[in-house]
Amino acid sequence: MAKDEDILAQVNQLVAEEKELRSKLQHHDIDQTEEHKRLRAVEVQLDQCWDLLRQRRALRDTGADPRAAEVRPADEVEGYLS
Repeated sequence: MAKDEDILAQVNQLVAEEKELRSKLQHHDIDQTEEHKRLRAVEVQLDQCWDLLRQRRALRDTGADPRAAEVRPADEVEGYLS
């Protein structure tokens, strides 16, 4: 299982990819449809990473092993209310 630092590194990579996609769209290297499709996938992966970090924190706070946290399916994570 990944450590918090590994998950945060993944978050940073995804944020960099998001910025790159926006830049490519601005420079007309990709079209808007492609940008939206890929951005949606990045957003889902980011939500999964943040959810995993929250799970790990909650387990740690309750004295449980944070390694028990697992990546939840996209449809579950995306179904949470703000």
